Amino acid sequence: MQKSRQKRHREAGFTLVELLVVLVILVLLASIIGPRVIGYLGSSRAKTAKIQVESLVTSLELFHIDVGRYPTSAEGLDALVRNGSGIAGWSGPYINKGDVPLDPWGKPYKYESPAADRPFTVYTFGRDGKEGGSDEDSDIKS
Repeated sequence: MQKSRQKRHREAGFTLVELLVVLVILVLLASIIGPRVIGYLGSSRAKTAKIQVESLVTSLELFHIDVGRYPTSAEGLDALVRNGSGIAGWSGPYINKGDVPLDPWGKPYKYESPAADRPFTVYTFGRDGKEGGSDEDSDIKS
């Protein structure tokens, strides 16, 4: 009876070799799949930033319809959520969330007030926070 217990005890678990083989397979799968998942994450952040910039542009256009002008650089994008300066005709907030969103990398969007050749610019510098760059580091502008 003791022999049968010893035999069952040996068959009950995995050997070290079997565990190492499974670990090697898992590491190989992770090394193949991991970079692709990270690439998708980066491109989805850039797409999210483009959508948010377009949404901010729409909010700025609504502000312009109500007030008759775009916010100044001093007022910035905050003019879309609060009327701190007592702007005549303001009927916001123009952003549903009640706050100006951060870009997907956690930085505030930048806003440049109207100039002679353009009404305004809303932009983010991407992941690196610096002008220029490519892929996830590229600038996203209205």
